[in-house]
Amino acid sequence: MTRNPNLPSIIAVTDPIKVSLLTDDPLLRAGLSSLLAQVGSIDVVDKDGAEVALWDAGIDASKALARFAELRAMTVPVVAVVGDASHVGPALAAGARGVVLRDQVGPGIHAALAAVRSGLTVMDTALAASLVPNQPTRTHEASAKGRGELTERERQVVQLLSEGLSNKLIADRLGISDHTAKFHVNGVMMKLGSSTRTEAVVEAMRRGLVRL
Repeated sequence: MTRNPNLPSIIAVTDPIKVSLLTDDPLLRAGLSSLLAQVGSIDVVDKDGAEVALWDAGIDASKALARFAELRAMTVPVVAVVGDASHVGPALAAGARGVVLRDQVGPGIHAALAAVRSGLTVMDTALAASLVPNQPTRTHEASAKGRGELTERERQVVQLLSEGLSNKLIADRLGISDHTAKFHVNGVMMKLGSSTRTEAVVEAMRRGLVRL
């Protein structure tokens, strides 16, 4: 992951993310609108008022590559939705700050949008592997970062963190106390070597622990 020096580095993680949906597919627009409404902390706005754009390359793979030229004219960071892993490189080359597959977009998109708004470049671990052929998706270096592997409960917690849930909502979802939820969140942050919840989610995404 990399930081874009041209973007402000201090943004409160609790501030709603202003997102513009750029797609010609009415079904995808409806699906994304519903998803973003569910994950919370996201305001869908017009292109001119957006902090991040969620841009769709389209379902026609033969036309997608030509459409990437649109990204170069964007004035806000873009998360590109692509239908083929081979389009990751061209999307990044055209200026996308994040890349996700159409059939894998899920609640974790909140974490991707938050990271991109903060100036990071992110993508699903499986897509990252397409940029470096014959490399394992999880390296010893990635596994070594932090202070240990996540437990099954901590994996559940970090997935819920990626959906933008507070400690209280995490506790409600998992049927545990608020104190226990806070304990698990702190444990996740420590093991992932992160100082903030957003950093923890981004690192979990890099390790392939979060489903987008």
